[in-house]
Amino acid sequence: MKKLTNIVYWLVLSFLIIYLLYQKGYIFRNFEQISAENAYNRLLIDRNITLLDVRTPEEIQEDGKIKNSLLVPLQILERNIDKLQPYKNKRLFIYCRSGNRSITASRVLSDAGFKTYNIQGGIITWRKEGLPIE
Repeated sequence: MKKLTNIVYWLVLSFLIIYLLYQKGYIFRNFEQISAENAYNRLLIDRNITLLDVRTPEEIQEDGKIKNSLLVPLQILERNIDKLQPYKNKRLFIYCRSGNRSITASRVLSDAGFKTYNIQGGIITWRKEGLPIE
């Protein structure tokens, strides 16, 4: 019985580790990760990039936003994918507050055929690095 308990314990622990790595975008990723600084520098020179903010309007009022970003909160993203069709031939740089919701959004949009990049650390990291916010 103890041997079976140990096997179940290790299976559950392994599943949890895999799940956490998946949620953080470290494994089974169908999108690119990009640092805030690298994203900013690419935005300065490449006009084929669209910024997508997946936070709520309330968060934007509290924390500001990156200039020229589109707002489509994660909660309504899937039912509004058709509104993003004009940006399908562009790279989408996606951000949220800390980088977690933008991972989910990156997966959803990548599955829908978009070329997505998750801005690591979200607007928190963007702000820490002293990058411009409006």
